[in-house]
Amino acid sequence: MRVLLINPILYTAETDEIPKVTSIKDTMIYSMCLGFLENGDIPTLIAASDYKPTVREDYPFEIVWMDTALKRLFKPRCLPWLPALSAYIKKNRALTDGIITSEVFSLCSLTAVRKAPEKTIIWHELGAHNKMMHYIPSKIWYHMVARIFFRKTPIIARSQHARQFIGRFCPRVSSTIIDHGVNIGQIYAKEEKENRFVTVSQLIARKRIDRIIAVFADFIRQKEGRQDYILDIIGSGDKEQELKDLVRNAGIKENVIFHGKLSHKEMAPLVAGAKAMLVYTEKDNSMVSIAESIAAGTPVITTSVPFNSYYIEKEHLGIVKDGWNQDDLDILCRQNKEFVKNCMAYRGKLSASYGAGQFVSILKELRS
Repeated sequence: MRVLLINPILYTAETDEIPKVTSIKDTMIYSMCLGFLENGDIPTLIAASDYKPTVREDYPFEIVWMDTALKRLFKPRCLPWLPALSAYIKKNRALTDGIITSEVFSLCSLTAVRKAPEKTIIWHELGAHNKMMHYIPSKIWYHMVARIFFRKTPIIARSQHARQFIGRFCPRVSSTIIDHGVNIGQIYAKEEKENRFVTVSQLIARKRIDRIIAVFADFIRQKEGRQDYILDIIGSGDKEQELKDLVRNAGIKENVIFHGKLSHKEMAPLVAGAKAMLVYTEKDNSMVSIAESIAAGTPVITTSVPFNSYYIEKEHLGIVKDGWNQDDLDILCRQNKEFVKNCMAYRGKLSASYGAGQFVSILKELRS
């Protein structure tokens, strides 16, 4: 099946100044395209040129980079406008078996639904109104545009939270939920764990790595026999020096390692060997690091904020608790074998090829 994926925003930008990267091969949509390819389908990805890497890369599928316009009004980090998209869909509609476009609150989704309504499904992630311009554009869009133009469009949510939200505005929301897939082939899984925890995150304020460090410090001080545990922190960001100072002042410098930003290949053994992935975020949707951790057989302890927390709790893949503390880390250690076993059993459902297969089944139903 020839599938067109429209996903202009490839990674999160915290400000209107979109950071430049050398590769987009660690993005969620790239993994999903690989999933289609693995199943024998032919994916084509449309992305905004604002996210094009600075280094030339070769891809096993076609990526069409399109320029954005009117950037002050239609910000590329949250509501990009791709003027060339309409003509592209019109030209290639007959050659495309299905179109998957990201988000209901999207000019690209509106374009796809207008130009090829019989072939388009929307893959929706947001579980709340977009904060841009005091929520006003988002509320107008969902209450008016979505109800008029998307009332016949099949919508697949990426989480239970997103499904409940979009179901308030659109009638054709599927009961099937398809999360961001991961490239299982690149993820090293391991059942035997070391006395380590790991966090993979940008070192920025909303990720609350400071709280993770504080809980870890309490854990090794207050829990007998835990003094040899290591916390591996993978990632970079503007809070890095502040966090290093926090570690030094807490007297746990020998127990915490800042690795900086690592490639998937470099971080794989650290994630696979850890007893748990630690997450304390205050604001996130679905987190690919969570899915990759579970696929590596590593349970997760997290706040209820990430949308992945729904299946972590349901499938007993770790602990979901707002305000988790050293006692919860101790529970993870004592019950680690059980949590790891559950992660290993669930990992196949997180593969990109599994999600791609679900999409193809839905697209075939549209054609029948």
